[in-house]
This record gives sequence, structure tokens and C-alpha cells, in this order.
Amino acid sequence: MQFQNQNPAAFYDCFAFWTPNRGISHSDSVDGVFPDLRITDGVNWQDISGNMPPALPGEGSFAASGTCVATRGGQSAWIATGASTTARVLATRDGGDTSEAYDTPLVSSPSAGAFTVAFRNPWHGIVGGGDLDPSFPNNAATATSSDGGATWTLTNAPPVTGAIFGLAYAQGAGNGSRTVVITANAGGAAWTPDEGDTWFSLPGVTGYWAVAFASPQAGWLVGTGGRILKISF
Repeated sequence: MQFQNQNPAAFYDCFAFWTPNRGISHSDSVDGVFPDLRITDGVNWQDISGNMPPALPGEGSFAASGTCVATRGGQSAWIATGASTTARVLATRDGGDTSEAYDTPLVSSPSAGAFTVAFRNPWHGIVGGGDLDPSFPNNAATATSSDGGATWTLTNAPPVTGAIFGLAYAQGAGNGSRTVVITANAGGAAWTPDEGDTWFSLPGVTGYWAVAFASPQAGWLVGTGGRILKISF
């Protein structure tokens, strides 16, 4: 792999791919700029920092689950941010040629923000986050969008505490399921069949940091102590 215009101060929190050769990687901001990268040939990473919106003071993302970037279709991608005055989603519809920043209603501070984002199609998605500060255990929240990430609405409160590190739709390729699984850093895990209108706890599931699905019958949570838990619907 080769890197062009690599910024030595960058910290890449997460990445996602549209195809085996086309993907995007996102870094915390450096001097008010997101030094993000794009790859189009499977070999060479290109600097697209000039295509990104200006960063808020201290704005960055959280690498806990590696799901602060989501891709869908051939060109759309979304990046969840925080650690500043507003938790935002940075969205592109043209593979990173241009990007826009949109506010979310999630709490944001140096220890809080949007941690994880997923979309089930180019228009409908969900973002989750909260606060790493144990003084604020009840800030875990999710919000949904039906317009490609331009506007976000809080869902009903999920039954977890702390920060939602990871979330995923329980779907395979081409499946439009609204079922979502979330997992928090210390306060359990839960699932919703309707993108946050109703929630159900996953009893005894705690300490898992990320979740992903290959199909509704094949999902996995991974977490502390080297644990892997399979889940199916």
C-alpha cells in the first residue's frame, strides 16, 4: 500500500469500503482539518482533506468499535464525530469528492459524541453515542435519519448506559430490515425491531464493543477478554 500526502499527526479512527478497491478512512482533526484518505484502485491512498468540511475545535471520532464510518451503494458514506461542541455526521454522496456536515442531537463534549453509524440504504440510517465520562451514565442515545443524514431525530431512549460503542443493522446484502443491535462500553446491549421505536435488552450481554452482521442469522459481538458472541434473528 502507498500513501500520498500522509499527515504524520493524523490518527485514523475507522475506515469502510464500497468495493474491494474503493474505500475511505477517517482521522481526528488536525489544526482544524480532517486529513481523510480515499482509495480507488486498491493500492494508493489519496489525501482528500481539501474535500472535507472544516472541523470544529477539537472535533474527532472514536475508534472503540471501528464503526465511525459507514458506506452504502457506490458513492455514499457517513462519518460520526464528537469530542467538540456538537456531535455531527459528515456525509458524501460522490465518493468523497465533496462532503457536508450535519448536526445530530446526541450529546457532545471532549468525552462524548457520536461513536457509531450505520445505514440500511442510501437514505435511512442510525447513529449512536454517549459519554465516556462515568459521571454521565445516562447519555447513551440513538438518532435516525430518513434523508441520507441531513437531519436526525432522537429515538426512544435505549436501555443501555455509558456510550454506545457499536451498532449494526441485522441484515445481509439487499435486506432492508429495520432491526438494529447496539452495544455499550459498560452498560449492556440491546436490540430494536423498528430503528429505536421499541427496545429490548439482551440479558447478560455486557462488555462488548462492536457488532456486525453477515445476515440476520449470522451476527457477532466482540469485546473485552477476547470474547466473541454469535447472535441471530
